[in-house]
Amino acid sequence: MDLKDRVEEQFGLRAGPGGQLAETLRRCAGAYRGEPDWLDGEAGIGTVNYAKAVCSEAARLTCLAVRIGLSGGERARWLQKQVDKVYFKLRHWVELGCARGTVIFKAREDGIDLVEPDRFVITDFEGGQVTGAVFEDRAYDRERDRYYIRLEHHRFLPDGRYAVSNRCTEGASFFDRGKVVPVEATPWAGLAEETLVQGLERPLFGVFRTPEANNIDPASPLGLPLFAGALREMRDLDVAYSRNAGEIYDSQRISLVDDRLTEQAGAPLGRRREIKLPRFVRRVFGAGPEEYYREIDPALHTQERLAGINALLGQIGYKCGFSNGYFVFDQRSGLMTATQVEADDRRTVQLVKDLRDKLEDALEGVIYGLDAFAQAGRVTPPGTYEAVFDFGDVTYNREEDRARWYGYVADGRAPFWYYLTKFEGYSPEEAKALAGEGGSGK
Repeated sequence: MDLKDRVEEQFGLRAGPGGQLAETLRRCAGAYRGEPDWLDGEAGIGTVNYAKAVCSEAARLTCLAVRIGLSGGERARWLQKQVDKVYFKLRHWVELGCARGTVIFKAREDGIDLVEPDRFVITDFEGGQVTGAVFEDRAYDRERDRYYIRLEHHRFLPDGRYAVSNRCTEGASFFDRGKVVPVEATPWAGLAEETLVQGLERPLFGVFRTPEANNIDPASPLGLPLFAGALREMRDLDVAYSRNAGEIYDSQRISLVDDRLTEQAGAPLGRRREIKLPRFVRRVFGAGPEEYYREIDPALHTQERLAGINALLGQIGYKCGFSNGYFVFDQRSGLMTATQVEADDRRTVQLVKDLRDKLEDALEGVIYGLDAFAQAGRVTPPGTYEAVFDFGDVTYNREEDRARWYGYVADGRAPFWYYLTKFEGYSPEEAKALAGEGGSGK
């Protein structure tokens, strides 16, 4: 019994992707796992798992030098602690969001959870914004050997109140229908069956989805995986790479030699097992030992195949939102001016900016949810907070930055000790001691 069926049975709701959208998401999930549906062992077609590479690179650029700061007193300090707990997971979460199209950052009383598409169903959305969803949670009771599933339904009621409903089932496995049981009879004892909250302006979660429109189901609030439009090219890339790898594997030089040419008088190879032929020699039956000797030395077409592979990489990168030539097996040749670099990278920079906007919106949503939990549980004194998001420059050049800051030092606009800490790895105390306390020096 899948999540959609459980949601329909427990809450009477029909939700979740269907038809072509569900099939596309399934195919993309398989490609990201390294199990695309075009694998063919008999034909020698494997995969280089480029879907993973594309999502990983997008996440790396999106989370480059990301900093999330919250200010505003005791409440802000508590919120900062919750965000800091998942700081080093953000890049992983963004990668999964790029791979799955949509993920949800869900607030709880003591932190943040990542919920992937196979564990949530969107039930309400307005103006492109998700306002209601059902989340699935699972637990296993080892002592009782029972499996529990909890469905947590978040939505706004017509009167403006925010409702959270919990429905639990107990079964012999996670896959059977199970029987409905009270929350108190499950590992989640202590949670209310129904909770109503007033005064909320947005849900207790944030949604991270890819920026491009969903052209398969425009009415759906779900995003498409970053590489959804490049599945055909990724298949062709795997075929091209597998063919090239197979050609290299089969390229060993082979010598065909009449079997009588490999015999030694009085010591046939068949009896002298310590005497072995080189691995590239094959004994064959020829018309005569004096006339049969042949070399087979297959020619490689690596350069031609590499050109085709790079053409496919260019198409994949462009369809995924990157600049032309971003993904190549060979390095770019020749020198380029700063203007050319800026023009070439503009498309990549725009993709990263769009992903960062989506990430910022999702984080604002989950921080809002954390603040609501803090208010309801009174874990900190009442107060306000302000969130500031700072990201690293995608086109950042350390040497240019170093030269610029050294110019600031030379002009007396920055202390030398700050330069030492920023670029030379000194601690502030060590740098100030080296430059002289106060460190204004050049």
